[in-house]
Parts: sequence; structure tokens; C-alpha cells
Amino acid sequence: MQGWIEGFQKSIEYIEQNLSEALEIEDIAAKAALSPFYYQRIFGALCGMTVGEYIRARRMTTAAQELACSERKVIDIALKYGYDSPDSFAKAFQRFHGITPAQARESGAALRSFAPLHIKITMEGGTMLDYKIVEKAPFTLVGLKRRFNSDTSYQEIPGFWGEWAQDMKGLKGMFGLCSDSDGKNFDYWIADLYMPWEDIPEGCGTYQVPGGLWALFKCTGPLPGSLQTVNTQIWSEWLPSLKGYELAGNYSLEFYLPPAKDPADTVSYICIPLKKL
Repeated sequence: MQGWIEGFQKSIEYIEQNLSEALEIEDIAAKAALSPFYYQRIFGALCGMTVGEYIRARRMTTAAQELACSERKVIDIALKYGYDSPDSFAKAFQRFHGITPAQARESGAALRSFAPLHIKITMEGGTMLDYKIVEKAPFTLVGLKRRFNSDTSYQEIPGFWGEWAQDMKGLKGMFGLCSDSDGKNFDYWIADLYMPWEDIPEGCGTYQVPGGLWALFKCTGPLPGSLQTVNTQIWSEWLPSLKGYELAGNYSLEFYLPPAKDPADTVSYICIPLKKL
């Protein structure tokens, strides 16, 4: 477990050392020996924010310190931290600090500070995580696809489900599939199992899921809370202690059973592809 945590901490240190440089998610994730797809999911679960939000918070913190303690021009500081104009920098600065860059230079100006993260996982008590590892043959899904940015996906994907509920396109919505697009964005599918003898609904497509090993995590309770709780446990408790396996592929699945009469009895699964070491 310690080696995994150290790798993730190295990625945080890499961000810190390069706040004034162009930061690419591929380079950050490589420091933790993870794909960008998994790195962003794990970062969100462990840190409670996206990678982009963290970088912006750290840049705004250090930019404010430079404004308060130096005579450098605002445009120079803006350019240093990746903003192409004083206006865009000023808007971002005011959203974060509640004051303008000019006001930050006044005596007694109140500035916000976001300290660098330090990843430390401690076991404070036993929690039960119900899962099993199974082998599955390849299968095909059919569904609606939309591309999301990792920075905004938590807010936007529920809206996607809401739109689907208005016109279900002949889908039951048995699966939610995340698949990596380009390291920064990913495709999210609302999908069912594809039956070759059935027509593909209008506006839908298919996705071939490779065969292999899967870790299946049972989630019981009202949605989306039960999924979110288990998701956090997967990345903060289960993955650091995983032995004999490593993450595989750049995709993951949510599987939904029909809703129970009592929401507390609703069952769903988070499915993570694995491979043996």
C-alpha cells in the first residue's frame, strides 16, 4: 500500500513543482504509474475535487502571494500562471479570493490560501466492502453516448440521465459505461446489452467491452448516494491494499438492477477491469 501512496504523492509534488508551466494530465498521471482515466477518477475520490480544480486553486494561491510580496506587473503574473490576458486572470482571481488583483496589493488585504495536498491513508476502523473478482467473456453494449470533461462530469452526467429519462430511446438504462477518450475527456454511455437480432435505436451506437477479469462491488441503498460511497471506498481503501492484481483498460461500468420498492433495498454494482500481476 505504501508504494502506491508514494506514487500518488509524487504526482502531487510534480504539480507543485510545475505550477508555472503547462501541466498535462498524461504527465501527472505517469508520476503515479496510472492512466489519465484512472488517475482522475482516483484523484476525485481521494481529494474531493478534480485535478483541474486543484491546479487552479494552487495557482491562485501562489499568484496572490506574488502579488502581495512583489512589484511584478499583473500581466506578467497572469502569463506565468497560464492566463492569456489580465482580464481573464482578474476574473479567476476574484472568483477565488473575492477581491481584485489590485486590491490584493493593499495593506491588510484578505487572501485565501489553498495548501498543497499530502495524501495519507489511515485505517480508522473496519468497513465492509462487498466485492468479488470474476472472469467475463467479451460483450457488446448498445446505448447513448456523450463526451464529458473530467472537471465537470460529476455535475453534468446526472443531467444526461435526466434527459434520457424524458425520451428513453428504447433503452432500459441497465449500464453506465465510462470509457477514456483522450486522457482529458471521456465518453459516458447509458446502455443495455446489445442483442444482434434487435434494431439499434435511433441515435444510439454500440461498444465492444473486452473479456477479462472484473472486480464487482455491490452497492445497496438509494442512488446515487450508495454508488458514491462505494466508489470512494474503492479508491481510498480497496485499491491501496490490492495485491496480485492491477487496474486494466481505460473503462469502467455501473450496472443497475431494477429499482426496489424500498429505495434502501436498491442494488447496483460498480465494475472495475483487472489483470493479474
